[in-house]
Amino acid sequence: MQYSRFGAKFSQYSGIMQLMDDMGRALSGGRDMIMLGGGNPAHIGEMEAIFRQEMQRIMQSEDQFEKMIGDYDPPQGNVECIEALSRLYQQTYDWPVTRENIALTNGSQTTFFMLLNLFAGEMKNSTTKKILLPILPEYIGYSDVGLNDDFFIAFKPKITEIDEHLYEYKIDFDRLQISSDIGAVCISRPTNPSGNVISDEEIAKLYDMTREHDIPLIIDSAYGAPFPNIVYKPAQPLWKPGMILCQSLSKFGLPSLRTGIVIADKEVITALERMNAIISLAPIRVGAGMVTHMIKNGEILRLSNEVIRPFYQKKADQAVEQLKSELKTSRFAIHQPQGAFFLWLWLKSSPVPSQELYLRLKEKEVLVVPGHYFFPGLQEPWQHQHECIRITYAGKDDITEKGLHIIAEEINTLYN
Repeated sequence: MQYSRFGAKFSQYSGIMQLMDDMGRALSGGRDMIMLGGGNPAHIGEMEAIFRQEMQRIMQSEDQFEKMIGDYDPPQGNVECIEALSRLYQQTYDWPVTRENIALTNGSQTTFFMLLNLFAGEMKNSTTKKILLPILPEYIGYSDVGLNDDFFIAFKPKITEIDEHLYEYKIDFDRLQISSDIGAVCISRPTNPSGNVISDEEIAKLYDMTREHDIPLIIDSAYGAPFPNIVYKPAQPLWKPGMILCQSLSKFGLPSLRTGIVIADKEVITALERMNAIISLAPIRVGAGMVTHMIKNGEILRLSNEVIRPFYQKKADQAVEQLKSELKTSRFAIHQPQGAFFLWLWLKSSPVPSQELYLRLKEKEVLVVPGHYFFPGLQEPWQHQHECIRITYAGKDDITEKGLHIIAEEINTLYN
């Protein structure tokens, strides 16, 4: 069977395919795997009780349930939800947004497929543009979304040691430059996989650089502010003209409802609206239906700040302390958890590459994600990318503790 270039590219095996396949199989039966690799959010009892209560409220209404499952929304997304979001952003953060600045999509991965290909690839004037990633490592799901090859250019970070076993990445502004072949700058905040949260000052510098070159700054806030706000350090929610802020309901606790939110200039929203219509007719309505009431009464922010963020921060502290206690080699470092729900573990001068460690742990029924998938656009070989693994601490405490113990045992064996 012959495939088109599009078909060949998007049917090939990829890092995001490995991650999602591992996660799906682990969660749906078969072997009793310890899932410390994927991005599935935790089942937070208090949040799930609220979701159940909200669904019951919808079910008991006169016709809200029937409309939610039986009617198409417009390609821009649910009007009531979009208007509620615009009021929330205006009143809480004084952002200059109206309903013309917001679109809904069928999840973040779909958002970035549309957005990144909107600004990069083969342009109408026959030139080729790229997406610039100002700091690595970066989200695994970006790597394969480009319709063109050689789609990204990225820069290695500065590495700053915090203590013997903690470090953090910083954007290397001394090396970072935007050339004429860059169509947009994209960064996740918190950065998946490292949990790094670039500072307000770094965001301001990036914004100034993109304004100078008249290209958008795309901020992936799937884990960040304003919601679910899984951020453990001061970080101001921000949107300005020329920015594209991307949010999601997944890490709020609703991953299966595939709902993305984009705040951008009117021109970008119009483009996404038209792309939505071609690709999927309209965004899925259920996610918007589940959260519109919570947006209107501000509960979406309260729950993010008072329930979701403290839940994950406590788990992050526990996971870091366990690894520090159980790893017997001095050759490890953990990126300081500043947000999201991952530990990024660096094994310095690792005896085996991260892919082999992943396979060894999989044999022991523990799933992690090898680090080399998180370096799209890297322009030069870097041993560091083969010395890191991503570990999630979003699961149940006893399962996470057991998995971390097995990981520590395997690493101790390797170094010995």
